[in-house]
Amino acid sequence: MTQPTNSPTFYGWRIVAASFFTLGIAVGLPYFGMPFFFDYFERPISEGGFGWSRSTITLGLPLGTIATLWVGPLLAHRFPPRRLILIGTGLTAITLVGFGRMNGSVWFYWLLWVAYMVGNVFSGGLSHQVILSHWFVKHRGTALSIAYLGISFIGAVSARFVVKPLSETFGFRLALQLMAGLLLLTWPLVWLVMREKPSDLGLLPDGEQNSDSTPVSASDEMTLNQILRQRTFWVLLIGGCCSVGAVGAVSQHLKLILKDSGFTDQSLLNLAFSQTMLVLLIASAAGRLLVGRLSDRLPKRHVLTITYLLLAAALPMLFFIKSPNTPYLFAVIFGLAMGGDFLLTALIAADQYSVSSLARVLAVLFPAMTVGQTWFPYFIALLREWTGNYSTPLMIVFVLAAVGRLAMVLLPNAPDNRLAAQESTLRAA
Repeated sequence: MTQPTNSPTFYGWRIVAASFFTLGIAVGLPYFGMPFFFDYFERPISEGGFGWSRSTITLGLPLGTIATLWVGPLLAHRFPPRRLILIGTGLTAITLVGFGRMNGSVWFYWLLWVAYMVGNVFSGGLSHQVILSHWFVKHRGTALSIAYLGISFIGAVSARFVVKPLSETFGFRLALQLMAGLLLLTWPLVWLVMREKPSDLGLLPDGEQNSDSTPVSASDEMTLNQILRQRTFWVLLIGGCCSVGAVGAVSQHLKLILKDSGFTDQSLLNLAFSQTMLVLLIASAAGRLLVGRLSDRLPKRHVLTITYLLLAAALPMLFFIKSPNTPYLFAVIFGLAMGGDFLLTALIAADQYSVSSLARVLAVLFPAMTVGQTWFPYFIALLREWTGNYSTPLMIVFVLAAVGRLAMVLLPNAPDNRLAAQESTLRAA
């Protein structure tokens, strides 16, 4: 049945489309673009770099994560998510300018990562998920997967067709500053298109035409202490941290893994990395769509198993990368596995908690997961320096992914009473 143009569902899909671009530009562009510059930072000072070690370079993101853990729990739920997205993208743009203009001070470099993470918390998945969860219940998995698709798709396009040509044409410093300007493209979309809930447009979720929305009751909101006492929260936290940590370790080190695999020529290394990331992130985009659709139809623990098996199949391929062959098969399989990283955890959280509690839950869960996503790559860098190669670190990544999947076995088999009641209401409608 076609939705009337004044229904929450119809306008909700416009917000999904806007979120595709705002998430992609605010998160995908800087997150997948920054690793492109790591080997430039590693270059000796005489060659225009900073002469930093890999552990020094990769320490910036985890330090920023730890320093900003308080931001989400204390601030994110206090402000409208649209405002947070506007502030966050602006702050991220400022940090990219800083990366492009910094000197050899590693302390300034690390401070910029702190600012970057504040911007990421404000403009990333937390704010977007809160908005979309107000608009969707029945098709929430599909809506979120399309929005998160922007991270992969725009990340893929930017790695190959934005970051690489800008760096080779203008140098890595000016390329970073030009990337900052691109982030401001999110502002018109947030300001003109996004609305936080149907009532902002005078739309009320009643009747068949509005079956994709559900009213929010303030009485459903849980306190932070109540959330922390639940087993479900800790299962999501441990499983999510391990899973995104494994994925983050590979994505953050991929260019350096290629360099160790024989891609020593800078132009060849840039091409191999950008081509691999293009394929990987396009596959990740397809994976996000697949995960979203399957999550609307299958138990989410089955979808988790599928993504883990893909990850387990992809990781051993990194041992066999040889220059000048671009690892396209690895990129496809690993990219599909990436489709379930933050998205699956977000969907499970949306099943377990009311919309009124979701902002508080995600404000704790997402920053904590980001700790795993950012600190594990740093530990991998230390292991690489201690062992001299990536063999042992990659085996550790494999184990971490397995732990993340096994932890999710402890999740409840069935949705809670709140969700069951929602689904009963939707079927009756």
